[in-house]
Amino acid sequence: MPEHDREMLEEIRLRTERPLELIVSGKRWKPSEGTELPIFHREQARQLLQKISKYSLYTLEEELKRGFVTIQGGHRIGLAGRVLTEHGHVLRLRDVTFFNIRLAKQKIGAALPLVPYLYNRFRWYNTLLIGAPQTGKTTMLRDLARLVSEGMPERYIQSRKTAIVDERSEIAGCVNGVPQNRLGSRTDVMDACPKAEGMMMMIRSMSPEVLIVDEIGGKADTDALFEALNAGVSVIATAHGFTFEQLAQRPSIRPLVDARLFDRYVILSRRSYVEQTGCRLTILDQSGRKMSATEGIWQ
Repeated sequence: MPEHDREMLEEIRLRTERPLELIVSGKRWKPSEGTELPIFHREQARQLLQKISKYSLYTLEEELKRGFVTIQGGHRIGLAGRVLTEHGHVLRLRDVTFFNIRLAKQKIGAALPLVPYLYNRFRWYNTLLIGAPQTGKTTMLRDLARLVSEGMPERYIQSRKTAIVDERSEIAGCVNGVPQNRLGSRTDVMDACPKAEGMMMMIRSMSPEVLIVDEIGGKADTDALFEALNAGVSVIATAHGFTFEQLAQRPSIRPLVDARLFDRYVILSRRSYVEQTGCRLTILDQSGRKMSATEGIWQ
């Protein structure tokens, strides 16, 4: 693989008895003509799982239940295979035969184009980032958390007490509770905790000024967000969706839109360039009217 493609590598997908798959800049990478990627065999799957667990599978009990594990460096490995259930609930993955290694690459400065629209008069606006998978929502959210925590003295933006509820260990990339990503010195993280419960725990115990949460969706999340607003905490969150109109029709999100909880919506759509990848950022006000569109580019 050429050096440039290695730098843009996002995922390594391993499926038992199938060829290796590499995702570069959001697209499946194809080797040169006459070259084939190797087959990932069952014995290699067993060995990989042993290495991930440091040769002690029982230590991965929770990870095997939720379907992913975060390793040193903040990299996340998705796991799939045969599921063991009891009374309709997942107990654990029993035969792990599929792996998705997502490489963590923090993009410092990715969220800078958003700052003029999300901060005003000494406060961060309640903001919802909306986008399809792999449009950069978590990348933007992570960098916003850093900016909120560190502040920007050159723009007269003060640092704020920041709380992150990181249910899937993607924002902070914690390993044994310690963030692997740069999030600023005033950031507290609740790792691997359900979002709704984590938001309430953070509000009660850590007195945040800004609350960061990824992938809101259920009614419990909505209720917790209302509680955060009533507590005077600014919220910056993400949600799956292609358009504002589509998101606003979701039963769990509709109350947030109707109550105008969010001051800003940011729609992210992926763009690919010859030597760069990034996203198009469309900023909407609290009623869903377009304010601006700009490009977010990162190497």
